[in-house]
Amino acid sequence: MVFRNSVRKLSLQMCLVLASIFMVHHANAQKENFYYETAVYREEIKTALMFRQGFELSNPVIGLNENQKLVMKFDELSSDVKDFYYTIIHCDADWKESYIPQSDYLDGFPENPVDDYAMSFNTTFSYVNYRIVLPNEHVRFKVSGNYVLVVYEDSDKEKIVLTQRFQVYETSVSISGTVRRATNDAFKGESQEVDFTVYHPNLGILNPREEVKVVIMQNYRWDNAISNLKPLYIRDGELIYDYNRENVFKAGNEFRYFDIRTNRMNGENVFATDFLRPYFHKTLTPDEIRTNKNFFQYKEMNGKYTVESQEQEVRDFDTECDYDFVHFTLPMESPLIGGSVNVFGALTQWNANKGNEMTYNFTESQYELTLLLKQGYYNYIYVYVPQGARVADHTNIEGSFWETENDYQVFVYYRDLAGRYDRLVGYTLLNSVTNRY
Repeated sequence: MVFRNSVRKLSLQMCLVLASIFMVHHANAQKENFYYETAVYREEIKTALMFRQGFELSNPVIGLNENQKLVMKFDELSSDVKDFYYTIIHCDADWKESYIPQSDYLDGFPENPVDDYAMSFNTTFSYVNYRIVLPNEHVRFKVSGNYVLVVYEDSDKEKIVLTQRFQVYETSVSISGTVRRATNDAFKGESQEVDFTVYHPNLGILNPREEVKVVIMQNYRWDNAISNLKPLYIRDGELIYDYNRENVFKAGNEFRYFDIRTNRMNGENVFATDFLRPYFHKTLTPDEIRTNKNFFQYKEMNGKYTVESQEQEVRDFDTECDYDFVHFTLPMESPLIGGSVNVFGALTQWNANKGNEMTYNFTESQYELTLLLKQGYYNYIYVYVPQGARVADHTNIEGSFWETENDYQVFVYYRDLAGRYDRLVGYTLLNSVTNRY
């Protein structure tokens, strides 16, 4: 039987002690002005996923005081329950810690135990599934903005397990926009242009070019986000961002996908399923470079994944879905020089690092990578990362076509001259098909 524990509580005395520890940490953090990312810091931590409650494919973005909740789930490959704790940090628009006390943006305890957990059941890999729901009875958000959830072990902030970005927005402004084939890319047709207008009749903005900051993201991906746009036109109650170069993204291609929801057969794009005692291995169908191929549109999840099972006996996906070794292969006559090839998407937290970097097999003339993934349905692409680059190139291997279906997130931040932190005063989601101009 699966047992989910939600009992452990901090005493008031312990909370006061932890609060004092946090104040020291907070003072040090202000000096360092730490830049927070979405990242996992331990190899045994898997399937770290945050979403709006009720919709696993949603982005971790909720409205302030709108009765919405975020769910954070992650597994630790272990048979033992760990004493994990979490705290929440408010950040500016550039994801550096805000210079305000925690009590100014949180109502409740600054630190709390992760006391909602359950052991895996009837799986080849033993793991513990942890869950955090925000806001909750212990902590609530007072203000809008960028936030980071920090999970650590044994009340020791030096033992960070993971960090997860999320956002809480106001509705002080409204945003309308369109996505179109890029104006200055009419010949090649590789790019998409995101034009939008911010309406602020109820928010008095005196100096829009200094007080307002917008961030545009493609499929909630951080590395290629556009964040330095100033309004092109300023009208009464309107800020217009109608550029033809500065707001352009390479469209890329539709995401590749595979189905590992069952170990009894091969799912979509799975070439072989093998049980090499004591674990299952999934070998995906070898992929092809799509740069010089014709564009083919199909429905996918814009890089996301869902944890699911098609086994009839599985009732709880969180604790009864197993882990498989998934083998990726990308045939290529010779390796790409001057950078790495990585498997990329939500399955890698949209990061390209050593954990998802492929190795070139000179004997087989192909790139290879093995990832340990929980049963589910996955999207992914291959990216090329030039040495020293901060942005992954999603077109070198995949190609780029303006017709590609992409989601674009537009965030509007505001801080007046007397403001102490960046408010997230508006948010909208645009789609390159449904919002196409």
